[in-house]
Amino acid sequence: MQFYTNQHEFYCGIDLHARKMYVCIMDSKGDVMVHRNMATNRKQFLHLIEPYREDIVVAVECIFTWYWLADLCRENNIPFVLGHALYMKAIHGGKAKNDKVDSSKIATLLRGGMIPKAYVYPAKMRATRDLLRRKIHFTRKRAELFAHITNTGHQYNLDELLGCISKSKNREGLPERFPDKSVQKMIEIDLTMIEAYDTMLSQLEWNINKTANHHDPVSYTLLKTIPGVGQLLGLVLLYEIENISRFPRVQDFVSYCRLVKCAKESNGKRYGSSGSKIGNAHLKWAFSQAAVHSLKYNKEGHKHLNRLTQKHGKGKALSILAHKIGRATYFILKNKNPFDREKFYGLALGGNRVA
Repeated sequence: MQFYTNQHEFYCGIDLHARKMYVCIMDSKGDVMVHRNMATNRKQFLHLIEPYREDIVVAVECIFTWYWLADLCRENNIPFVLGHALYMKAIHGGKAKNDKVDSSKIATLLRGGMIPKAYVYPAKMRATRDLLRRKIHFTRKRAELFAHITNTGHQYNLDELLGCISKSKNREGLPERFPDKSVQKMIEIDLTMIEAYDTMLSQLEWNINKTANHHDPVSYTLLKTIPGVGQLLGLVLLYEIENISRFPRVQDFVSYCRLVKCAKESNGKRYGSSGSKIGNAHLKWAFSQAAVHSLKYNKEGHKHLNRLTQKHGKGKALSILAHKIGRATYFILKNKNPFDREKFYGLALGGNRVA
C-alpha cells in the first residue's frame, strides 16, 4: 500500500458521481475553504478551484467515473491522486455516510498523507485496454453459447456427439439434429449470435493488434516469447501491466497480479490469509491461462509440473507455475530480455531438480 505524502497549500477532496460531485477544499491548516455540491462540469470545476490553482492537489475515490477528471487535471498541470477504494476504510467505515462527509474525509486523508493510492492509468493506452477487456467479455459470452448448445445436446441425449462446434464446418445442419421445433429455433438463435460474435471479434482483434504494435512493440514481442503466451494473452499482459517500472520489486508485481496470498498475523500468530480480491483480476486470469497453455508440446514443462504435483497436488502446482511465469514476466520486461527456457526450468534440461 502506497500513500500520497506530498505537501501542498490546498487539498481538494471530491466525492464523485456521474452527474454530481461534492467538492471539499481545505488549506494546510485544516480550515475548509470550499464545501459544496455541483454538477460534473469541467468549466465549473476549473472556475471553482481557480483561486487555489497555485498549489492544489485533487483526489477522488477510484470508481468508474474518474477518467475525465484525471485527464482534466493532467491537461491543466494539476496534481491528481486516485484513492484505492478497498483501502479507504475511513470513507466506508464511518457511522454517518453521505457525499458531504465523504468529500471532507477524502480531503482530510489527503492533507494528512494517509490516502492510499491507486494507479492512474495513462490516457494514451486506456481506451485500447478497455476495448481489449470488452473483447474478452464478448469471447466469454460466445463460449457460453457453445456451452448452451452442448448442454442442450446432453439434455436430449442425442445418439451422436455434436463434435467440436467451435469450428464452423461442424455446425452445418446442427439445428435439424434436434427433434423439437422450438429447440431447433433456440439452436438457430445461438448459432446466429455466434456468427455475429465471430465477425465482431475478428474485427476487434485486427484493430487491437494494430494499436498494440503502435504503443509498445518491443514489450509485446518479448511477452510472446513466454511459453503459453500467444497473441491474446500477450495483449492482456501488455495493456494490464502498461509500465513494469511502476512496480519497485517483483514481489509487488506478483501481489498485484493476485498470484500470492497475504498472511494475516498478530503477536506472532497466523490467522490465515487476506486480500485475495485486491489486485488485477485480468492479470490473474492471464497468468493462470498461460500456466495451462505453457504445457502444450512442452516436455520440460510437464516434468516440472509433475514434480510440483507430487509435492503440492495438481491445483496448487498450477498456481505455483502461474506464479513462476509471473515472476519471469517481471524480469523479462524489466531487463528487456526474451524468455530463457533453460533459466526458467533451472537444469531440468539436464535432468537435475529445479530449485
